Amino acid sequence: MANWFKALGKTRNLFKETLGGIFSRDKDLDEATLEELEEELLAADVAPRLAAEVIAALDKARRGGNRSRRDVLKQVLIDQLAQTTPFTFSQLPPNACLLIVGVNGSGKTTTTAKLAHLALEEGIDPLMGAADTFRAAGSDQLRIWAEMVGCEVVAGKQGSDAAAVAYDALDACIARNRDLVVIDTAGRMHNKAPLMDELKKIVRSLNKRVPEAPQETWIVLDATIGQNALMQARFFNETIPLTGIVITKLDGSSKAGCLFSIKKELDVPIVFTGLGERKEDLVPFEAEAFVDGLLGIKDDDTGDDN
Repeated sequence: MANWFKALGKTRNLFKETLGGIFSRDKDLDEATLEELEEELLAADVAPRLAAEVIAALDKARRGGNRSRRDVLKQVLIDQLAQTTPFTFSQLPPNACLLIVGVNGSGKTTTTAKLAHLALEEGIDPLMGAADTFRAAGSDQLRIWAEMVGCEVVAGKQGSDAAAVAYDALDACIARNRDLVVIDTAGRMHNKAPLMDELKKIVRSLNKRVPEAPQETWIVLDATIGQNALMQARFFNETIPLTGIVITKLDGSSKAGCLFSIKKELDVPIVFTGLGERKEDLVPFEAEAFVDGLLGIKDDDTGDDN
């Protein structure tokens, strides 16, 4: 819980004063207070329509029972995320293929390695595929991470066909009887058609080896860019259907409210979240832990307000 609390400090500070007023015993949760909260939600990069829905739900909930106002707000925010149980690698089929996509600078290569580390921690035997053949250091960066986490890499030369490298990585996963292959791809601008077509080619190549592959396609999004992350995810989802979202750099963002908009519009689960730079800081997303961190609720808090 401490990591979530610390990571969400910048976003929490944006509307700390409003939340303090809502949770205080001597201030009614009236229309003026709700309007203040709506303004602070917008400042935290919650989309206007979603912020209005949250306020409407909060207004309705506070009229319907005797729960503390903090508990009401917490439950409303958790419900907006509509998130089920945290993701586990054990739920994937044998020889599963996980494709990692996103724009430049979002943290795809680092995330690929951290996911391999988490799979190993869960007792899953992974392999990594270095299909970022555009950058000179793309494969080298993944190899360095591979040594750190103790995972093999299948890579090609710079400038080689990324789709062929992805195919080879999946083929190696099957031949070596590995549980999972996590394939890193080159960063691409979501509004550049030729680059997005290249991504489709990678998917077609994987389909040739295993018709169901990739079983999972996750986009890596930078939390510091707020609502722009939603725009990126929307374009990628239109090109290849996404099955999961990884949010990085949450600890450096004051715009964590964008997670609500991303989840609501795309209806794609948020599977992992980066709370720091260490490999241990990529953690399964937990809606309640996220909301507790956002509201400044610690494990020893009673929530005993009126």
